[in-house]
Amino acid sequence: MNEQNKKSNITDELDRATKSLESAELLSQKGYYNDAVSRLYYALFHRLKALLLSKGLEPKTHEGALILFSQHFVKPGIFDTSDSHIVSRLMKYREEADYSPSYMFKEKDYREFSLDVEKLSSKMHSYLKNKGYFD
Repeated sequence: MNEQNKKSNITDELDRATKSLESAELLSQKGYYNDAVSRLYYALFHRLKALLLSKGLEPKTHEGALILFSQHFVKPGIFDTSDSHIVSRLMKYREEADYSPSYMFKEKDYREFSLDVEKLSSKMHSYLKNKGYFD
């Protein structure tokens, strides 16, 4: 992947993240908290993919993305262990939201997860900006 393709792919992933976050908020306003939690995860997942692309890494699975994040960003100290835990926790909650009909998220859950996503997204944004992937 050349640098121009990398920047384009990063931009595409960030656009998808923004749309997922907007969808999450719309769903939460309607009280569809399970769907909103799922969209929150995807907002974070697409930002995570953008981050990985900045190092030329293209994960094939969600679990692979988490492993690569831990290896290339957490282990070297660029991001904190707690950041990896946010991704891992939201991955688990997304699976529950999508596949466990008995599990029902509430507004307070959504708001708590939303704050975690906002915090980590801000760190990812700063990293990508400092690396020159956007202004």
